[in-house]
Amino acid sequence: MFWHRAHRSAFLLTLAIGPSVFWSTATVAQAVVDCYSVGSRVAEQNGGTLVQATEATEGGRTVCKVVVVIPGNSGERPKRAEFVVPAN
Repeated sequence: MFWHRAHRSAFLLTLAIGPSVFWSTATVAQAVVDCYSVGSRVAEQNGGTLVQATEATEGGRTVCKVVVVIPGNSGERPKRAEFVVPAN
């Protein structure tokens, strides 16, 4: 393979800058809220089954909107309950 001087400097620049670009995207991915685990906890606390857990923003704060199906008593229909839980 033929390497020209211009290619070599661009390659070295990519090696120098590349890790900082990839490192910054990794930290952003870690900041993602895990609403599934929040929803699982809410479902367990209420004796139900997790149906849906989505991330939302309300009033500038990140929250998880959780939908849980709770079994009915004495043959009643299951109840669908919605919870808005802080993402922390």
